[in-house]
Amino acid sequence: MCVGDRGGVSLFESLSERLQGVFRSLRGQGVLSEAQIDAALREIRLALLEADVHFKVVKELVERVRSRATGQEILKSLNPDQAVLRIVRDEMVSLLGGGDVPGIETAKRPPSVVLITGLQGSGKTTTTAKLGRWLAGRGSHPVLVSTDVYRPAAREQLKTVATRAGLKVHHPDETAPLAILRSALAEAVAVGHDFVLVDTAGRLHIDEALMAELAELQAAAEPSEVLYVADALTGQDAVRSADEFHRRIGITGIVLTKLDGDSRGGAALSATAVTGRPIKFAGLGEKVEAFEPFEPARMVSRILGMGDVLGLIARAEETVEQEKAEELARKIRRSEFSLEDYRDQMKQLRKMGPLDQVLSMMPGMGSLKGVDVDRGEGEIRRTIAIIDSMTPRERREPSVINGSRRKRIARGSGNTVQDVNRLLRQFAQTRKLMKGLGSGSKAMKRLAARMPQLR
Repeated sequence: MCVGDRGGVSLFESLSERLQGVFRSLRGQGVLSEAQIDAALREIRLALLEADVHFKVVKELVERVRSRATGQEILKSLNPDQAVLRIVRDEMVSLLGGGDVPGIETAKRPPSVVLITGLQGSGKTTTTAKLGRWLAGRGSHPVLVSTDVYRPAAREQLKTVATRAGLKVHHPDETAPLAILRSALAEAVAVGHDFVLVDTAGRLHIDEALMAELAELQAAAEPSEVLYVADALTGQDAVRSADEFHRRIGITGIVLTKLDGDSRGGAALSATAVTGRPIKFAGLGEKVEAFEPFEPARMVSRILGMGDVLGLIARAEETVEQEKAEELARKIRRSEFSLEDYRDQMKQLRKMGPLDQVLSMMPGMGSLKGVDVDRGEGEIRRTIAIIDSMTPRERREPSVINGSRRKRIARGSGNTVQDVNRLLRQFAQTRKLMKGLGSGSKAMKRLAARMPQLR
């Protein structure tokens, strides 16, 4: 999903709205009765089933929540809605594999081989490149190879995507999957690559030939990981296929793709419970950098409207340049915050991703409706356009912007004079706040001094 384009409904939006509605209905109740808890659990059960969560998984989850939520310490709790919310959160985290974030297993002797498996169209090739980029960003030196000799241009596709991401691709003249794999392993040993990522062939459905080929590659490579790529948009079909792959070849983890798409989310909540294998990574968009380790606790917090502050910090660290952040802190201390700085902050916010994704990471903000998000996106675009229509002097010295200048800026940005006036008022208020922080706040100065350590 591109910045500024909300696209479809985010993966868990519908489920999140339903569950948050349940907890809002409990809020303000002095003491919860068993009947109220039963009613809430019925709504939770319906919300999960409508989200395409496997019915057996729903039944087990609801029963575990019920056994904990009907205890006397909950019924008599001072904040029973929060107590029930905490129980549901804990059980959903457990459903997704627990609080630990599973990493990539490595071989005792390099190279570590990772087989990327799954059905055709699930996103294996892109996932291979994304995983390669993720590993390279953490100091590894992976080499990528495709053993898909059946789909036209499959090997060329991997080469194109991986090369664009700055990754090494092994592309021998061999035409047999096993020979291609052995050639890649030989190069990895000779050159010193510590990972070999193998983009295997897929089918439109599971068949004996596919499984026999994967078993052959698995025997030859002795992989440290066999990852199954599941398309979140296919719902329970992805879960059933993952279970079959695990039964036949033994997968070690799951990668969920297209989590930014219009899906009910049940596959994510069912895959681990059905296969017994953790979701290790999540693909969040088409870009090669839209890929991150799957952290159950953070995902559940976002579904329940509790935010994802750690995810927000991580996204900010990826997009905000340290030098610019330190320069901004210096300007604030010196009361030199300008319209250019104001515009740059708007651009940094847009770099962090679609506004609805950023807001969903903030506690209490995930329930904002699409119209609110769209309005916010529009305000950011309008702010940037207006400031871009100003001269360098006007950005540095807003006091020189008189009536005729405001008309010119409005025409140049495609806005009204009232829009320009409103922006200038907002900026004046912001700069006044910044001035107070810069001149009088010891906390601000301590934060600015600590910024290198925090990053």
